Amino acid sequence: MLAHQIPHQARLLRIEDIAPDNRHFWFEVPDLETFPFQAGQFVSLSHPINGKKVTRAYSIASRPYENKFELCLNEVKDGVFSPFLFRMQPGDEVEMKGPHGAFVMRNPVHDSIFVATGTGIAPFIPMAEDSLERYPERQFTLVFGVRYEHSILYRERFEALAEKFANFKFVFTVTRPTEAWKGNAGRVTSYVFQEIGERRDVDVYICGLKEMVNDVRDRCKELGFDKSQVVYERYD
Repeated sequence: MLAHQIPHQARLLRIEDIAPDNRHFWFEVPDLETFPFQAGQFVSLSHPINGKKVTRAYSIASRPYENKFELCLNEVKDGVFSPFLFRMQPGDEVEMKGPHGAFVMRNPVHDSIFVATGTGIAPFIPMAEDSLERYPERQFTLVFGVRYEHSILYRERFEALAEKFANFKFVFTVTRPTEAWKGNAGRVTSYVFQEIGERRDVDVYICGLKEMVNDVRDRCKELGFDKSQVVYERYD
């Protein structure tokens, strides 16, 4: 059996609520000394629920360090698996397999646009942090769309990156703004193509709900982007 197909127990270390119904989770894998993966990959978590084993995939929201990984999860109140995860307390364990997935930076790395909605932001934490350190000559732009201003996950973290790295730009937009909101409003798609402009030499990485991913991907195709320039991960 390949290493990433071997099940391990992942132990919850700590949790932090980062927005309504959104939580950041820190896990360790006690039987491993290290847990190597590429920025952008995901883990599969499994647990028996109502007598049936249920498995879900979640993007890793951290760079590799020691035997640990982090996740950013949204609780779907009437869902099957996320309510179980949100009931977990530090010390509890869940079966984990991984890392999996090909949603990683293409080689060679070009100037890139990262596009996310909701918890689709998770893989861009390690992808942005890793790329900015490794490719100072490349330009990276993250365009993030959420419904409400309180859901701009990791805003301070990405704003700090934009402050630190001249080659990083962070753009965010809200689709259901309050009257007090003074920032960008509307769908993420329009801001993506504002950032792309006339350029056709950038790679586009998209992560989020299926409708948004398909929309951005189709628009890129219409504009003449090669299939290899558009890399995506869809959530149902």
